[in-house]
Amino acid sequence: MSADSLVAEAPARSPRQVVGAYVALTKPRVIELLLITTIPAMLLAQHGLPPLWLIACTLTGGTLAAGSANALNCFVDADIDSVMKRTTARPLARNAIPPRNALIFGVVLGVVSFAFLWIFVNLMSAVFAVATILFYIFVYTLVLKRRTSQNIIWGGMAGCMPVIIGWSAVTGTVEWPALVMFGVIFFWTPPHTWALAMKFKEDYARAGVPMLPVVATAQQVTRQIVIYSWITVLCTLALAPVTSWIYVAVAALAGVWFAVFAHKLHNVVRRGGSTNTMKFFHMSNLYLMLVFCGLAVDAVVGLPVLGWPF
Repeated sequence: MSADSLVAEAPARSPRQVVGAYVALTKPRVIELLLITTIPAMLLAQHGLPPLWLIACTLTGGTLAAGSANALNCFVDADIDSVMKRTTARPLARNAIPPRNALIFGVVLGVVSFAFLWIFVNLMSAVFAVATILFYIFVYTLVLKRRTSQNIIWGGMAGCMPVIIGWSAVTGTVEWPALVMFGVIFFWTPPHTWALAMKFKEDYARAGVPMLPVVATAQQVTRQIVIYSWITVLCTLALAPVTSWIYVAVAALAGVWFAVFAHKLHNVVRRGGSTNTMKFFHMSNLYLMLVFCGLAVDAVVGLPVLGWPF
């Protein structure tokens, strides 16, 4: 991004429009994943309901960190957003905010998130939050996104961190169930994102972003969606030893639904039929919500866990 663009002034706007633009920089809909995954992770770590103040502080600090990462992503990707139809309404793409202001806003949010989590939660959670921001910007946005079709596989690790932050907020440690939840989101992210990328394949190609649907055939992409969907389902079942039949039943039933949907998508593509990949995209959101809601309910109800089978 050039120095001239950093000092470009946005047209005059009302205070409400300015506030709305800054909120949009944080991508509030993306932050929903924070709520869907952090709270169940905290409930499982506590084996019940943690103090409400701790949940509130963890979510606040995590939201600030996610907002920071998203705002900085918008700053770095302003050139991409301006040429993709899907993202032309973002604040920097429509010149609603000066780029320099967006950069400062993102950095300030990151600093505040670290300080807030350190003061009100613990240092480990604060460090994880900052590490997530740095990984998302410097590894995913600046390196992976524009250089490899594997971008979302490894870059998606940033979206897995809320469960780690939530678990460490309660326990001050990171134990294996937190890593399994990390794995669930890690393997869920590619099929979820590839379905969206199939819909906006031309957008990504125009912007020079080598998402998998841009560089591979639709059949190859949906085959990968099937593989990653099944791995995701298997990961959810790996939490059986620390949960009861409630979670396992939800994870198994939702998992079959998710995997079958992925197979149907692949079969339609293989036969050369018309596909609605956005249906799978939205369905995958619902699937993840069901799994983590099942985990939350299981932790709060507190039935005896199934334990290890040996």
